[in-house]
Amino acid sequence: MNNYRQLFETEITSLKEQGCTCKDWSKIEVHKDFEVSKVQKTFFSGKIKIGFFKKNILFFGGVEKEAGIYDATLHNCQIGNNVYIGNVKNYIANYIIEDDVVIENVDLIAAEGECFFGNNIKVSVLDEMGGRKVPIFDKLSAHTAYILALYRHRPQLIQNLENLIAQYSFLVKSTMGIIGKNSRLVNCRTLKNVKIGEFALIDGIYRLSNGSVNSVKSDPNYLGPGIILENFIIASGTKISDGTLLSNCFVGQGCVMGKNYSAEESLFFANYQGFNGEACSIFAGPYTVTHHKSTLLIAGMFSFLNAGSGSNQSNHMYKLGPIHQGIVERGSKTTSDSYILWPAKIGAFTLVMGRHYKNIDSSDLPFSYLIESNDESVMAPGVNLRSVGTIRDARKWPKRDKRKDTELLDFINFNLLSPFTIQKMLNGHKILTDLQKTAGISSQYYSFQSMKITNSSLIRGIELYEIGIIKFIGNALIKRLEKRIFKSLTEVRQHLKPTTKLGAGKWIDLSGLLLPETVLEKMLVDIEKNKVNHFSQIQNFYKKAHEKYYEYAWTWIVKIMEIRYNLKISEITIEEIIDFVKKWEKAVINLDKMLYSDAKKEFTLISQTSFGNDGDDEIKILDFEQVRGTFENNETVLDIQKHIEKKTILGRELISRIAHLS
Repeated sequence: MNNYRQLFETEITSLKEQGCTCKDWSKIEVHKDFEVSKVQKTFFSGKIKIGFFKKNILFFGGVEKEAGIYDATLHNCQIGNNVYIGNVKNYIANYIIEDDVVIENVDLIAAEGECFFGNNIKVSVLDEMGGRKVPIFDKLSAHTAYILALYRHRPQLIQNLENLIAQYSFLVKSTMGIIGKNSRLVNCRTLKNVKIGEFALIDGIYRLSNGSVNSVKSDPNYLGPGIILENFIIASGTKISDGTLLSNCFVGQGCVMGKNYSAEESLFFANYQGFNGEACSIFAGPYTVTHHKSTLLIAGMFSFLNAGSGSNQSNHMYKLGPIHQGIVERGSKTTSDSYILWPAKIGAFTLVMGRHYKNIDSSDLPFSYLIESNDESVMAPGVNLRSVGTIRDARKWPKRDKRKDTELLDFINFNLLSPFTIQKMLNGHKILTDLQKTAGISSQYYSFQSMKITNSSLIRGIELYEIGIIKFIGNALIKRLEKRIFKSLTEVRQHLKPTTKLGAGKWIDLSGLLLPETVLEKMLVDIEKNKVNHFSQIQNFYKKAHEKYYEYAWTWIVKIMEIRYNLKISEITIEEIIDFVKKWEKAVINLDKMLYSDAKKEFTLISQTSFGNDGDDEIKILDFEQVRGTFENNETVLDIQKHIEKKTILGRELISRIAHLS
C-alpha cells in the first residue's frame, strides 16, 4: 500500500504562510499522516519525500522539541518518519534521511555525482611511494589487508582481490547519500559524499568528505568536535574526536582516536588507540596503541604494539625517496625516545629501547630486549619471557576488546605462546646454539644480524627458549588429556592422535589471526583460480580457521614432539608422558618464579622513591602501600602464585590418572 501522496492545496497554502517556499510543489510527496504545522521556514527544490512527525525529540539538558523541519533548505531529499531537522545554515542536498534522525545546527550536508563513500580508495600503506596500495572498503579486515599489502609477489591474487573490492564498491555506489536510523548530527560544519549508518552520534565535526561511517545499533559510532576526515571508512564502534585529522585511512572496529591525532595513508584495525601523535603509511594491526604527542609511526606494520613517547622510525635515506618499510611483530613495546632505522624486522614481544641505526632482523629471536649501548644494538634473547609486564599485557588484551558488533571483521588470537611464537623460539634456540658452537663458548660477544649478544645473554636465551618451548607443549599435552578417564595406553595414544593433517608446517600471524601457512595457501589459490566470488566466503574462511586454531595447533605440536623430543604419539609410553609432564612442571614453576621476582622489583625501596614526600621512611612505605598496595596483595602477584598451584595440581592429577596404565 502506498502511504505517500502529493500535497493538498490547503497544505501548500499553510506551508507558504509558515515561511516555506518551493519551485515546484508537485515534486513534493508526503506521508498520509503528514502534519503541515511541523514544517516551517524551509526552502524545497527537486524531488522531496517527507514522512510523518509524531514524536518529541529529547536534547541534551532535558530540552524537548517536536519532530519536524524548521529553518532549512532541502534539495532532492527523502525524509523519514519522526525526523527532526533544524537550523540548516546552507542546505541538505541529495540525501536519504531515515527514521528518527536528528539534524540540528549544521552548515552543509550534500552528495554530488556518483559516490562510492570511500570504498575503493587506494591507501599507500607501508610504502609511501605507492608500491603496496590497499583499496579500502566497508568490510576490510586486517587479514585481507595483510594479504593485499604483503603478497605482491602473487599478482593474480592481488588482482582478483582488487576486483572483488571494486565489485563491492559498485554495489554501494549511489547518487544519494544516506543518514541511517536514529543517528544524530548536531553542531556540524560540512559533510560531503558521506554515508552514515544507524545510531551514529556526530557532534561538532569540522569536515567529513567522501567516506563511510558504518555505525550499527549494537555498536554505534561517535565522531566528535573539530575532526576533519577525508577519503575514509570508519567501522562500527569506533570513536574519533577532539581535532583528529585523517586522510586516506581505514579505521576498524572498536578504535579510539583523539587529542589532535593525525594520520594519512594508513590502516587501523580492531581496538587501535591513537592520541596526540602522528601516523604516516602505517599498517596498525589489532591493539596497536600510541598515546604521546611526540610519537611518529611511519611506514611500519605493527600489532599489539605499545609505542612509547618519542618513538620514531626512518623510511627515507635521501636517495630514492621514502621507500623503506619495517615490521614490528606482535606484542612489542618501544620505550621513550626509541628509534629504528627501516628496513628492519623486530621479533614478537620485543622491548625496543634506545636508538638503532643499523638494519636489524630479530624476527627469529622473540621475547627479547633490544637495547642501545654505545651506539650499538645489543640483544638479550628471550628475557621478556620472564617479564611480568609481558604476562600482564597478554591478560589485559581480551578484557579491552571494545567491539560489540555481531559481525566482527578481525579474528584475533590473544595467545602469548602459540605455534607462531614457539616456531620462532625453536629458530632462536638453534641460532644461539649455532653461534655458540661457531664462535666458541668462551667468546665474550656474538654478532648476529647487526646486533651484539653477550655470552651471558646467549646462555640465558638458550635456557629461556627451552623453558618456553616445554611450557607450551606441556600445556597442550595436559589440556589434551584432561577430564578424561583412560582404560588403556592404546586409548591414550588414540586420543593424542591429531584429527587433521593440517598445521604441521610453518605458521603465520595474519595480523591477529594465527593459522598454518598450508591452510592459508588453499584459500589464496582458490582466490587466484576465481573460485571465490564474494567477500563473505573469505570472512567465513577466517572465522573457521580461527575456530580450528587448537585443532591445527595440536597437529603442529605432535610434529615438534616427534622431531625435537623423539616422542612419537603412535609409540609413546606412559613413562614418557609422565617424564615430560615433570619437565613441564619444572619449566612452569621456574618461569613463574622469574615472573614473581620481576614483580617484586616494583615494590623495592627504589620504587618507593618520591612517595611520602613530607615524611620519614615509615611514612614513605605507608604512602606507597596506600597508592600501590602491598606486594603480597597485588593482583598480578596473587595470579602468579595461583598459577603455580594450579599448574602443579594439573600435572600431578594427570600423572595419578594415567600412571597405572603403564
